[in-house]
Amino acid sequence: MAEAPLPRDIVLLVDDSPEALGFLTETLEGSGFSVLIATSGQAALNIVERITPDLILLDAVMPGMDGFETCRRLKTNAVVAQVPVIFMTGLTETEHVVNALDSGGVDYLTKPINIDELRARIRVHLSNARSAQSARVALDAAGRHLLAVKGNGGVHWSTPQATRLINAATNSDDGLDIVSRRIAAWMAERDKPGFARDAAFSLKESGQASLQLSFLGAIGADEYLFRLTAAVSKRPDDEVLRQHFPLTQRESEVLLWIAKGKSNRDIGDILGLSARTVNKHLEQIYVKLGVENRASAAVKAAHVLHGEERSA
Repeated sequence: MAEAPLPRDIVLLVDDSPEALGFLTETLEGSGFSVLIATSGQAALNIVERITPDLILLDAVMPGMDGFETCRRLKTNAVVAQVPVIFMTGLTETEHVVNALDSGGVDYLTKPINIDELRARIRVHLSNARSAQSARVALDAAGRHLLAVKGNGGVHWSTPQATRLINAATNSDDGLDIVSRRIAAWMAERDKPGFARDAAFSLKESGQASLQLSFLGAIGADEYLFRLTAAVSKRPDDEVLRQHFPLTQRESEVLLWIAKGKSNRDIGDILGLSARTVNKHLEQIYVKLGVENRASAAVKAAHVLHGEERSA
């Protein structure tokens, strides 16, 4: 029985020139690629909503939406944000090269295109993209709370565990945007004399730290890695709960998040616990508070915490 052929890498070719499209399509298909064609920036955006290419070849100069703006808009789509974009253009001035890289491109080819050079660069960038994807998959599987951003704070990627931690700690489905703004402010200060790059910094919600962010270093061109940890242990509320109930520190932290309406899964992500461990803590909390369910435990905790606020 014959083996099934390996799937072809998909290249999205974006160019408004029929001659360039015909020539490059024939060349790429002859080199073993599947080719998708878009004759405008908007057409490219429409295609990636349905199909995710492995690499994008993008003409910089097109009527209407040019290649630079097209690339910027492509990079806002989380599904294709990591897809390498190679620009093609007759523009050779430094400002155009810089604009191509700033908009999210990984490389720049000048027209007329040298086919051998094009093939070589495609191979390199496909290999780099696969390596980066493998690293992210490994991090996801390890359950690491890691986040990679650009120099302006925009998110390159986030492991699922980090995203859940951020959303739980910020009590928002737009937690990544909140963290991005905080990191952008930190990045703007990091090169100033005397700035402590190695020191963790906090994301504060309602005046209290909800996350600690630690800078781990640069991992690529305009790509910086951060580790996230919950700042629960620094919150005074869990200490207030321990003063009123015979709880361990971990039990008081679990109860605190129960009072804030978090699910067991959210609490596990925030505190780095398994669902089973959260349930065991809840069993002890119910016994110590003399209640039968989480709703009653939350009411008791909220009563204590609100009373503390009134007396402060």
